[in-house]
Amino acid sequence: MRFVLRLLSLLSLVLAVIAGTIDSIQSVAASSVVLTSFGSAWQDMSAGTLAAARAFVEKHLGQKSWDAVFGWLLFQPAFAVLLAFSLLFWVVAYKRRNPLGPFAA
Repeated sequence: MRFVLRLLSLLSLVLAVIAGTIDSIQSVAASSVVLTSFGSAWQDMSAGTLAAARAFVEKHLGQKSWDAVFGWLLFQPAFAVLLAFSLLFWVVAYKRRNPLGPFAA
């Protein structure tokens, strides 16, 4: 399980760097700050999974939860959301070292 979470953390980090790079290129081209929202990036990449996620959340948690939590999250910059996901997956997968050393019983 830890391997899967670390892999998701790495994948989220790579996607965050890609999103940040795209935003920086667009910002230089437009001579102003351009930030792509997480919702529009998700819509551009895979509209079907966004609709499926919305249907799943509305079915199990209700309409208000989608509007309150996920609606807010979809308007945040894509690179920031992906960096937060990367950090979250890394923290969950983190294994503390034994304070007595690797050879302690």
